Amino acid sequence: MNKQPILIVEDEPNIARLIETYLKHAGFATIRAADGRRALELIRDERPRLVILDLLLPEIDGWTVAHELRRESDIPFLILSAQKDEIDRVAGFTAGADDYVVKPFSPRELVERVRAILRRYEAVSRKAQPAVLRAGGLELDPERYRVSRGGDEIELTLVEFRLLQALMRAPGRVLTREALIASMYDDEPDVIDRVIDVHIGKLRRKLERDPSSPRLIRTVRGVGYSFVPEDNER
Repeated sequence: MNKQPILIVEDEPNIARLIETYLKHAGFATIRAADGRRALELIRDERPRLVILDLLLPEIDGWTVAHELRRESDIPFLILSAQKDEIDRVAGFTAGADDYVVKPFSPRELVERVRAILRRYEAVSRKAQPAVLRAGGLELDPERYRVSRGGDEIELTLVEFRLLQALMRAPGRVLTREALIASMYDDEPDVIDRVIDVHIGKLRRKLERDPSSPRLIRTVRGVGYSFVPEDNER
């Protein structure tokens, strides 16, 4: 068993204990935080394997924790929230969440979603990867989980990395949103199309010289996106 703990960030003791019970029964080590300030301390000190994050927290709210977590590391996290509107879910994925579970929830399903996230993350470092991809002035190294331009590393989340990898593997081809969802969330049962647009926007801000007029990742209206490196190699 991996001894790195899963951090449960939840200010309602009964919910926190319920999650902890099911995770421990599934073989996971756990630690808990009841407010955002303590959560950030544990993230920095303990380097948890994964974070389960409530949004309505004392001291520091969950949105701030999410943005700080993603700014400082690539530790996966799952948002657990009573906020169920689509706009809240999109905002959660925009903040870098790997999944979004709405309360009330099934503890067994939550455990399975945790397992699914960890499988994706651990596959990146474990399994053999294809050769380094080079196009459009970018270099993507799947084995080292690294993207660079001119030797300068570009920091991407795992979801952004997998999205760019799918696009770079098919230069010039139009990939539908459904195909891109499959490359990013191959075992996710409930991902909305707009999440792709959110992550494409984030990739463009990191990769394009002028994100408002993208030349590297093109939109094919009504279909999906295409990686077009030729104009960017000059």
